[in-house]
Amino acid sequence: MAVNFADEASDIIKEYLFYLQTIKGRSEKTVDEYFLDLRTFFRFLKLKRKLTDAPFEEIEISDVDLELIKSVSLMDAYEFMNFLSRNRKNNAVSRARKCSALKQFFNYLTVKKHYLDSDPMSELEVPKSKKSLPKYLTLEQSLELLNAIDGKFKERDYCIITLFLNCGLRLAELVSLNMNSIRSDNTMVVTGKGNKERLVYLNNACVDALNEWRKVRPNDGLKDRDALFVSSHHKRLSRESVQKLVQKYLEKISLDSQGYSCHKLRHTAATLMYQHGEVDIRVLKDILGHENLGTTQIYTHISSEQLKKASDKNPLSNVKSKN
Repeated sequence: MAVNFADEASDIIKEYLFYLQTIKGRSEKTVDEYFLDLRTFFRFLKLKRKLTDAPFEEIEISDVDLELIKSVSLMDAYEFMNFLSRNRKNNAVSRARKCSALKQFFNYLTVKKHYLDSDPMSELEVPKSKKSLPKYLTLEQSLELLNAIDGKFKERDYCIITLFLNCGLRLAELVSLNMNSIRSDNTMVVTGKGNKERLVYLNNACVDALNEWRKVRPNDGLKDRDALFVSSHHKRLSRESVQKLVQKYLEKISLDSQGYSCHKLRHTAATLMYQHGEVDIRVLKDILGHENLGTTQIYTHISSEQLKKASDKNPLSNVKSKN
């Protein structure tokens, strides 16, 4: 969803968003998400204070000033969380993100700018979300998926899925790859979250797939000559196009209705490296571009879960003493 906070946000909100983008180095996508979360909060606040009678999605926040911000209380935040849950049906993960956006915004106004004497959000707790184990393909399913690739763009599609399964790329990282992202020493420069670059080492499967794709990749009439992956219209392949092609091949092996997606291929790469490759969890963190080790540790839980399931499947698992 395209947004333009420069047109919609008030000066004080714009100041914060520009700070995130230029000083903190947050990506445009991240900054846009912060804006949307803050916009939702101030729309709610204006509606609650009866400062507008406009429909919710049409409430403007260009007039949100320091006076209104100074009137915000912790109770307003709690009521906002309740509104998100009951009225907008936001799940815990979505509410947690908006909660984090509020906390960081008010912290900035209090600690960095000293606009506020005290931070009303300092005691606001982030909603707890249930941590579920990531869904992933087995080694056999991964091989079946690769073998299912055919058609006019088989070299391109095979290369895309090979990179997903071997490098654990995010969807946005894959579509942003350029020709010069691939280096002659068989490494690849990937731009991850927050515009942070990381170096990914390419194994033989990736190198072979890239070589096969580059042999047939069109070079004339390209609208984006830098793009590694291009469409039949000679444009950079979009996120939606990659999602569709992955879904198409998942359908071919009857996995389309089981909740698999591009992101599940990233989980698959991480799981296969951890379980079959005995990759250290700290190394895996760097490969995936995770900020915190805690995010990566979910893959250690997968093994624990498998051990538990194996134990439960023992034919003697439910036998009780006759005494």
